[in-house]
Amino acid sequence: MLLGVNIDHIAVLREARKINDPDPLDAVSLVKRAGGDQITIHLREDRRHIHDEDAKKIIENSPIPVNIECSINPEVIQIVTALHPHRITLVPEKREEVTTEGGLDVLHYFDAIQLIAKQLKNEHIELSLFIDPNTLMIQKAKELEVEWVELHTGMYANIYAMLYSNLSRTHHSIQELECDRKSLHDKLENALNVLQKSASEAKSLGIKVAAGHGLNYQNVQKIVAIKEIEELNIGQSIIAKSIFVGFENAVKEMLGLLK
Repeated sequence: MLLGVNIDHIAVLREARKINDPDPLDAVSLVKRAGGDQITIHLREDRRHIHDEDAKKIIENSPIPVNIECSINPEVIQIVTALHPHRITLVPEKREEVTTEGGLDVLHYFDAIQLIAKQLKNEHIELSLFIDPNTLMIQKAKELEVEWVELHTGMYANIYAMLYSNLSRTHHSIQELECDRKSLHDKLENALNVLQKSASEAKSLGIKVAAGHGLNYQNVQKIVAIKEIEELNIGQSIIAKSIFVGFENAVKEMLGLLK
């Protein structure tokens, strides 16, 4: 299974002091040396972490493929297309959110995405859609002839955290998941089944399948067991781990779990 390392949170740390250190570009060669397969970054509309210049330098200097996540905002699409990354992943985006929550509503934005898909095909840039795992979104992705879908694993990750961590006692507690442990186990199994079914359906339609959101060293192996998923994009947990073991070691530890 391939590993895309999302390095946004290095830029988050930089922006905490509004200085030029740490530089996300420094992480690129370390991901390559550790055995990572891809660099993933998110150029948000508000530029809260990764900036245009970061994206430009990373694409120009990365020895491994670069995947840029972005919204369908025409201005942002124009910028990232001109940078010519290996892949562009369209995601929903809200200014008030801490991180991307939920998948892109492909049905609602179908026409806009179709225009983007044609543009990227002309530029020979792969297109991926970050979607919730359900049949309708996958069918619409097929109609758009995209190369990839990335399945949103947030619900699975949240249920796992409710079961096995202190999530229920933090501000991230999720109202609809506040139930007894037996029910949480059932919900976890259901979330995995939904991901499995969606991955299988996408694969059968000739769409490559990635997954991501909320994945960490504790919960990732159940996702790895879904053989139709070819790639995981993981960021925050790797950056957090790197504080204690070093960045290259953190990437290597995650890669060890993906085997």
